[in-house]
Amino acid sequence: MKVIAVNGGPRKQWNTATLLHKALEGAQSVGAETDLFHLYDLNYKGCISCFGCKRKNSSRIGHCVLKDELTPLLEEVLKCDALLLGSPIYFGNVTGAMRSFLERLFFSLLSYNEGQRTVFPRKVASGFIYTMNVPEDFLPQLGYEAVFKANARSLELLNGPSEYLLATDTYQFDNYSNYEASRFNEQHKAQVRQERFPQDCRQAFDLGARLSGRNAE
Repeated sequence: MKVIAVNGGPRKQWNTATLLHKALEGAQSVGAETDLFHLYDLNYKGCISCFGCKRKNSSRIGHCVLKDELTPLLEEVLKCDALLLGSPIYFGNVTGAMRSFLERLFFSLLSYNEGQRTVFPRKVASGFIYTMNVPEDFLPQLGYEAVFKANARSLELLNGPSEYLLATDTYQFDNYSNYEASRFNEQHKAQVRQERFPQDCRQAFDLGARLSGRNAE
């Protein structure tokens, strides 16, 4: 059992990365081998619409043919048993780094043939962890649910079960007094981090264990 986590956030020791580490701990608790990749360590671009992944009689059907530092990660994803993704929400969507990664992954798996949605021959369980500054009760008016559901539908290209976890009202800075951020109440943010973020960590652990356990059955 191999589980891969992909961090789409720029920070390696903050909310998104912490939750991905917890999810991997959950996967390890059921015997999975795990690995974590940070997209901001890689130099790459999004899909360039070359259609090389769909060319007839090609050995690269289902594989992105663009060669750059993302290529090894994409190949690892195609071989794993469970995939964990994580991204902060920036301006209503995942980070640009995560979006470019998803373009390269999803488009190469998407079938253009009638009666076939995906060319992926295996079943990979997946989970997406989203972190965001906004409180949970703001989500309906901001329309974020459409983003989460759209990514869940795209992850169906991996033929496995998919879930997502939301961590809202997150703590953004080490010290709020160092930043122009008067609209946020640091005491409230600290309370959320102390009381709710540990719950988010437990849910992430359970997510990793659950997805890994499903594919181990």
